[in-house]
This record gives sequence, C-alpha cells and structure tokens, in this order.
Amino acid sequence: MKAVANRLWHMKLYYVTLNTLEEARQIGRILLEKQLAVCVNWFPITCAYRWQGEIVEEPEVVLVVKTSVGYQADIEKEIRQHITYTNFIGELSPTSVNQGFLDWLKAEVPPQSLQVNS
Repeated sequence: MKAVANRLWHMKLYYVTLNTLEEARQIGRILLEKQLAVCVNWFPITCAYRWQGEIVEEPEVVLVVKTSVGYQADIEKEIRQHITYTNFIGELSPTSVNQGFLDWLKAEVPPQSLQVNS
C-alpha cells in the first residue's frame, strides 16, 4: 500500500480517555451517526498518574477517533454531553496515511476547513 504525505489534505486523530467501554461505544457511535468521524476504535488500558502526592493506577478506556480537519469543537461538544468528569482529548496529525483510507475519509467526512492552527 502506498502511503500519502500531502499538506493539502489534513486528517486528524483524537485520542480520548474515558471511564468505561460503554461510554466509548456510545460516544463513538454518536460521532459516526453525526458524520463527525469515519471510524472509531476503543480498547481498555491501565492508567497510572499522580494524584495528591500518590501514584494511582486504575482501568481506563481509550477512544480513537479518525476524522477530517475542522471537527474538533463538534467532537469535544459531543464528548462533554456524555461525561461529567475531566478527561484527556488529544489531537494528533498523521504525517502519512494510505491513499485508500484517505479516499474513504474524504467521501464520508469531508474537511470543514483546510486551515490548520499548527
């Protein structure tokens, strides 16, 4: 498969932490239904972090959202409507993506803007 590096096309990935698999499933399906994402993945992980001077470990779920540029505010709004706690939402910009995936993404979730704040 040929990978494409194209500055004119901007795909975004969002790495989202959640508490449960059900939250990830529900939020992921809503993002797909509203055409804010072309594909989502979720999986359980273990999270370790500092809290009040202690190191804490607990289960967590990661939701990966694959989308086009311009949807960050809408994605964050949907997530906030379904959770009440502070979580992590990180935006990643792939530097190379296979052409077949990009074609599918462009067809299903067209970019809202080609201007990027990076």
